[in-house]
Amino acid sequence: MIKKYLSILLLITTYIAIVIAQEAEHDHDHDHADHDHPHEEAIAAEGDAHAGHDHDHAGHNHGPTSLEDCVAVTTDYNLGLRIGAIFIIMAATMIGVFAPIILHRIRPYSQHGVRYWILTISKFFGTGVILAVAFIHMIPEAIMRFESPCIVDDWTSYHGFVGVFALIAVFFIQIVELAILSHVEKKHTNQDTNSNDDTTAANKDIETGSVVKGGSNTHVDGHTHMMIENSKDMRDVSTIVLELGIVIHSIIIGLTLGFSSNEGFTALFIALVFHQFFEGLALGTRINEMEHKNYIKPLIMGLIFSLTTPVGVAIGIGVNLTVNPFSQSSVLGQAILDSLAAGILLYNAFISLIAGEINHNAAFRRSSLPYKAICFLSLYIGAALMALLGKWA
Repeated sequence: MIKKYLSILLLITTYIAIVIAQEAEHDHDHDHADHDHPHEEAIAAEGDAHAGHDHDHAGHNHGPTSLEDCVAVTTDYNLGLRIGAIFIIMAATMIGVFAPIILHRIRPYSQHGVRYWILTISKFFGTGVILAVAFIHMIPEAIMRFESPCIVDDWTSYHGFVGVFALIAVFFIQIVELAILSHVEKKHTNQDTNSNDDTTAANKDIETGSVVKGGSNTHVDGHTHMMIENSKDMRDVSTIVLELGIVIHSIIIGLTLGFSSNEGFTALFIALVFHQFFEGLALGTRINEMEHKNYIKPLIMGLIFSLTTPVGVAIGIGVNLTVNPFSQSSVLGQAILDSLAAGILLYNAFISLIAGEINHNAAFRRSSLPYKAICFLSLYIGAALMALLGKWA
């Protein structure tokens, strides 16, 4: 079942990338027809942009600042540098996502051993990373893109589109997650009922006093088994939802790197290498929670994540070389996807990671004060480092 949803996840991300590229190409045709904008309009738009958007930081300006930039395709573009970036980012991402998976699986380890603490710290560090990615990277970038001078018409008359699309993502993921969990729970309930019926039928053939006791134990064991299975299914679904949000965001930042000019590319590229490594670390520790018996499914999930940013960079390169990456359709598509991905990550971070792992986790509440302090410190450091990277990426 998990494999099926992973396949759906991959198809969704591929479709999103294709739609962005096609929309950008379609809008490029209109740009050629309307290329001659009045000079006064461009200057006015530039003045408005600088008056209202002086908060852009050096090295973190991912979009045009005037209307003239929206129709001008950059010629300052080093293709070889970007092709090399694809493989470097892929390597950093794979190290981040597969390191915790390999550490978890190479051989059994004792609780409170070295590997136990490495994985525990990585897990809470990753939770901080996910929160900071949503708050520091995705929401501000979505706001910046919705306020781009390249977007006109009715999109500029309402300033709450980021929140609207984030809410849509939250409500959609909540319904999907509930439907999946209800389906899985119903399946396990039917299996448990059939098992109890078989046991009861067998016990009726035994004329001893142990019949009732045996049936009772079977019922309790079946109920406990169902609770364990439901808990595992909840973790599995939450991890898949988490990967969906991260994958969408990874495609967006890949497109951003592919679109960028040579100016500021180095700082953005270095920041994205660390960005993807930390996100991979966060996802890898969550994949461990799924407790798969073999390497196949963790390998598939890790590869899907590892390939998304390089695919985004490749699409960005192709679009940048053929069409205008700052057309209205392209900028608007990225803004909407950033908003949707932010909603997905925030839902997962608060519901599954913060609430599930800390507040509603009886084992965590009963743990020692030093253990809690280490976990919270890891959480805060992860968030702080990703917030710092927000200056460049």
